[in-house]
Amino acid sequence: MNRNIVRYCAYITIIFLASCGLLQERNLSVQPSESKKLEDSVLVKKLLYSQYEDWRGVRYQKGGLNQRGIDCSGFVHLTYKSKLGMHLPRTTSLQAKLGKQINRNDLKAGDLIFFKTGSGSNHVGIYLDNNRFMHASQKKGVTISRLDHAYWINNYWKSVRI
Repeated sequence: MNRNIVRYCAYITIIFLASCGLLQERNLSVQPSESKKLEDSVLVKKLLYSQYEDWRGVRYQKGGLNQRGIDCSGFVHLTYKSKLGMHLPRTTSLQAKLGKQINRNDLKAGDLIFFKTGSGSNHVGIYLDNNRFMHASQKKGVTISRLDHAYWINNYWKSVRI
């Protein structure tokens, strides 16, 4: 009898912990107080370039979330969390559902830029300034690229302001 109670309690605990994680990822709203941090573009640029210096060249690893390897959405997730104090979802598809869609010509530091890079495959980066954005590239690792490069122009999907 005690064994069944222990199993039942363990089962309930696992379900509770798993559901908390799911609820976190489904909560796609950003609190107004958090988004105000993005209004100071000079500070945002400084924080983003600081993040880039810490992560420059870290190799791309699908599903990676540390300096041994990181993917594009993981880099965005960690950058927003560590430098801007904001929790964004972990995946590109959920990140693409956030914020307000903006015109590519209206980008400012901290805006997210999305690309369709293949069949069912998307890529995300963070706009810096002067037509440049930082991201985790499959070939170069964490790098800064030009938004007006032919590859990015041809694969551009949308831009979002958090």
